[in-house]
Amino acid sequence: MSRTIVVTGAASGIGAATRDRLKHGGHHVIGVDLRNSDIDADLGTAAGRDHMVAEISRLAPEGIDGVLAGAGISAQDRDAQTIAINYFGAVATLEGLRPLLAKSPRPRAVAICSTAAMLPNNPKVVELCLAGDEGGALDAMNAEPGNAYATSKNALSRWVRRAAATPEWGGAGILLNGIGPGVVKTPMTEPLFGEPEMMKLIAQSNPIAVKDYAPPEEIAELIDFLLGMENQYLLGQIIFIDGGSDAILRPQQV
Repeated sequence: MSRTIVVTGAASGIGAATRDRLKHGGHHVIGVDLRNSDIDADLGTAAGRDHMVAEISRLAPEGIDGVLAGAGISAQDRDAQTIAINYFGAVATLEGLRPLLAKSPRPRAVAICSTAAMLPNNPKVVELCLAGDEGGALDAMNAEPGNAYATSKNALSRWVRRAAATPEWGGAGILLNGIGPGVVKTPMTEPLFGEPEMMKLIAQSNPIAVKDYAPPEEIAELIDFLLGMENQYLLGQIIFIDGGSDAILRPQQV
């Protein structure tokens, strides 16, 4: 049965692989990205988020069945923008489209978190994010630059856990989960694979038990399942798909 699914970050990487897999499966996909997608929107801004919601509401007035909040950046010289897009853009996507999801008989939502959520982060910025204080979070990130990507993904993972079990999400039958990819071979990470010193650091921060890092198509397989599953019981989980990194780094976790 064909479903209508929104994918942000649809122009490249995991988002593009998910878009292609869903389309191949016969689903109607509405892609969102900064450019080269069905809806061009800057999710780092309030105006861009509002534009995205308005356009999706126009294109799918009868509702949508799934959302992948996949838009994100990793740029060391754009710490505040990383927080704005990776956290506030993702939350605005999920909350802004929740009324459209509520119209579906089987609504599902997924946020792309990351194994980076386990790395050192800025606790003050995380708390400001969770409090919904975007201006304060961006100011605090600018005041103490560094670890913005890990900070954004830690905050997003915690938001997913908190939101998923609320009356507005799980209580309304909208199953919300996150995935935590490890290092994936995407355009965002491609430059790193050509730097031996960087690869040594990655091997320390993201050790894997398998032979190689995954292409985005493997991550898309998990997202496809979460967006289409028929059960009504799986929610509030951050599912690591990381080649074993989490098990290696945190073997005591259950």
